[in-house]
Amino acid sequence: MTDNHPELSGYEPNDNYRPLRGKHFATVMRVVVVFGLIALVVPGVLTTVRVASDTAANTCATAVVQYYPSAVDFDARFDLAGPGGFGWQCYAIDDNERATFVTPLGIIPSAPRQLSPGTPT
Repeated sequence: MTDNHPELSGYEPNDNYRPLRGKHFATVMRVVVVFGLIALVVPGVLTTVRVASDTAANTCATAVVQYYPSAVDFDARFDLAGPGGFGWQCYAIDDNERATFVTPLGIIPSAPRQLSPGTPT
């Protein structure tokens, strides 16, 4: 028994070991596969970011109305090292455009509910 398996190496056994397909075809196939993977992954990532952003904004609006009714606006932003740690943070904006930390919303924000100021959700 031999360890030589030319059919697994991409060559025809009776063809003097010529490649079945050329280098250009292999390069084109690699590019098509990479673009295919990108086309599968990117829409999922964008959808996840959009849903998380909308949920954080809705939850922040609810928390600001409940705990800072005099606030003019709110801001839900994703901070790497915010006052509530890593994740989405909720801030109330007053008349002088100062941001006051309200509550952390977590890495994956949940739907609006009763929140206590400054406590993790």
